[in-house]
Amino acid sequence: MTGMPELTANLAETGPLLSYDQVSFGYTPGGKSVLRTLSLDVQPGTVTAVLGPNGAGKTTLLHLTLGWLKPQRGQVRLAGRPLGSYGRRALGQWMALVPQTERIPFEYSVMEYVLMGRSPYLTPLAMPGADDYRIGEMVIQQVGLSALRDRPITTLSGGERQLATAARALAQQPRLLLLDEPTAHLDLANKARLIRLLRDLTASGMTLILTTHEPDVAAAIATHVVLIVGGQVFRAGSLAEVFTSDNLSAAYGLPVRVTRLDGQQIVQWQ
Repeated sequence: MTGMPELTANLAETGPLLSYDQVSFGYTPGGKSVLRTLSLDVQPGTVTAVLGPNGAGKTTLLHLTLGWLKPQRGQVRLAGRPLGSYGRRALGQWMALVPQTERIPFEYSVMEYVLMGRSPYLTPLAMPGADDYRIGEMVIQQVGLSALRDRPITTLSGGERQLATAARALAQQPRLLLLDEPTAHLDLANKARLIRLLRDLTASGMTLILTTHEPDVAAAIATHVVLIVGGQVFRAGSLAEVFTSDNLSAAYGLPVRVTRLDGQQIVQWQ
């Protein structure tokens, strides 16, 4: 990603960027756990795709990572420190989220919306400065929305709005980017654009965690895959280790075949 700093140099010697240690969580006290005794390490500079059936706990995992939810048992650590030891502003500089959907009630321009991503770097009531606008221009260009920078975001198509949400997250200059079903509302052209962008981000050293219902998307960009079934890690490891016909068939409960065509893994199911 042009203009973004290299992000792995200071982390490579400190172990995992993110660790989940025996994490359990449920939305009601004493009720069914959405995630159960989940343990997982995410190394810096990797792209981890989280796959699994509906209700497996994929989005919940992202919300625990952001600190929006707190584990009932276990602990999440960021760069070796308990997640709870970070303030909200510090977490905003460490990580950003591209949600699957987001309600935007006001007619912010694309630039105004993207500049909201600069809030972790601004003091209360401070207005964005020249450097913030420079970063805003850069990320808007990178997601391909420069021609729409002054358009009200409420007038954008669903795919364009998703790209604007990605630009807002990138304006935070995070070391860790979380994406919840990032290609769900994109047409083929915008999906290809986003995948190219994510590849550029990983080349700059950014760490990515994405949930997806599209195994082909995971195959296109992931270095590591986590299969979650029933709130627990079913398989986790490198793409080559986990992204197999047998593992996907067992996780989804139907016959799945992974083949290779022109160097790309293709997923077929019956």
